[in-house]
Amino acid sequence: MDPLPRIFKIHQKIASPRLPDVEKEMNALLDGFGLSGKVRPGERIALTAGSRGIRDKAKVLKVIAARLKALGAKPFLVPCMGSHGGATAEGQVEMLKHLGITEEFVGAPIVSSMEVKEVGRTKFGTPVLIDANICSQADKIIVVNRIKPHTDFDFEVESGINKMIVIGMGKHKGALMAHRLTIKHGYSTMLPEVQPIILQALPFFFSVGIIENQYDQTASLHLLEPRNFWEGEKPLLKRAKEIMPRLPFKQMDILVVDEMGKNISGAGMDPNVTGRLFFIGSPPLTEPKITRIFVRDLTPETEGNAIGVGFADYTTTRLVKKIDLHPTKINSITGMGPECGRIPLAYDQDREALQAAFDNSGVLDFNELRLVWIKNTLEMEHLWASEPMLNEAKAHPNLEVISGLQDIPFDAAGNMVMEWPPRWAD
Repeated sequence: MDPLPRIFKIHQKIASPRLPDVEKEMNALLDGFGLSGKVRPGERIALTAGSRGIRDKAKVLKVIAARLKALGAKPFLVPCMGSHGGATAEGQVEMLKHLGITEEFVGAPIVSSMEVKEVGRTKFGTPVLIDANICSQADKIIVVNRIKPHTDFDFEVESGINKMIVIGMGKHKGALMAHRLTIKHGYSTMLPEVQPIILQALPFFFSVGIIENQYDQTASLHLLEPRNFWEGEKPLLKRAKEIMPRLPFKQMDILVVDEMGKNISGAGMDPNVTGRLFFIGSPPLTEPKITRIFVRDLTPETEGNAIGVGFADYTTTRLVKKIDLHPTKINSITGMGPECGRIPLAYDQDREALQAAFDNSGVLDFNELRLVWIKNTLEMEHLWASEPMLNEAKAHPNLEVISGLQDIPFDAAGNMVMEWPPRWAD
């Protein structure tokens, strides 16, 4: 087996603003909105609950539910996650439970169903479908979601309030119908076509946009009124992009990713980080340029959903054994990305997979191999890079080299071993 380059540890300086008191800020936003004068006793108010691992979403929902109940309203939670949770009502409730969103914690019942109702038609003649319980039971609707760059497209509005309305609230059938339009017309045509139809058909009250830092901590909260859902999200997306973690190098021969999963990114591994995008309705990403990607494992939180594993060239048999094909298939098909569910070449040993990646990297001399090793595409404050990148790292204003050169550590079984910093830094 050929030798591999030595590596060194890097500390990447990324802006990490953090909101000190989420509950206090949410209450202040509701006061500024004048909530007490806009709710009538007995009103049934739907709160959207998505499938993303948003750290403080349960707290935000709890504050809103408590304030509504204090005014005599009857809030209820609706799973709004498209096809996630295996595209079943029970699966979506279970997914919320894993995210800490329960009736007991939030203080509002969960009303879950995969039934949808048509609320309008697009100019393309396709139906716009929305959760039937929202349509029939809600006097008002409050949308809560994180605002962040999307994994499949680049636009003025990406993943956030408006995508939750169009995709999440559409359940499996509505998400599938909306995504179908993106194959021929792209997200930049589909979203502004479908969103106004839903906005006009349903009684939206307000929305709360959550921006997170690189540690999944809440950086800021923002309340938007329906007339400002679209324009108000634009600057929030720009802010989210400013503080999102990225790889500090533009070209790499091999990227090693320790773990992937839905709790890391909706795409398993964030294409904004890897530069890998296989979506017919969007142009390919131009950077970074990574020749080979080796992903080593799935997170427990993804529960076998391995969407995005197709972005990798190599993986391990232990990852493949953890794949639950049912949710992976549903998520891949609903998102119009069957390529994302393809299983890469798998090896029993990390050393074998890394050797294969080197053999296919186009680099002949291991002393010239540009290798980067990260925990996942979300946590990149600390990363490892190979010796040919040392001078570049030392010259980078946002990088600090914090170790000497060492061999890539392998255990007796031939697998890479590394202790990363804690997931959330307090």
